[in-house]
Amino acid sequence: MNSQEKTQTNKRAWREVKYNEKFLNAFRGIYVFSKTTRHLYIHILSALLVVTLGFYFKVSSLEWIALVFAIGFVFITEALNTAIEIDIDLTSPEYHPFARDTKDVAAAAVLLSVFVAVIVGLIIFLPKFLI
Repeated sequence: MNSQEKTQTNKRAWREVKYNEKFLNAFRGIYVFSKTTRHLYIHILSALLVVTLGFYFKVSSLEWIALVFAIGFVFITEALNTAIEIDIDLTSPEYHPFARDTKDVAAAAVLLSVFVAVIVGLIIFLPKFLI
């Protein structure tokens, strides 16, 4: 089998992953995410604090929805940032200003999602602290 046939076979095999294997791959992705994200524990501790405060202050159903979405937003952007960093490290192992820009913009997305989550938290919890 020549290299072109191997490439075609690999491409076909990549697309033809069985349905249950896709779930296993997704869980493997969560594992990789947990092992490669340096400050994931800060996000987890922050989420646990927010959930604890939510139970303590007995937040409403709509407030829970907002909190869950804000927490999820941060985790999802962090996961996408990690995926982008892994890809950039693979495709551009040497320093390149565009690779740096790509990583910085992805990190900025995480920072922006954290700002949004903090604003949601302040809207929900600040009045409860002030009463």
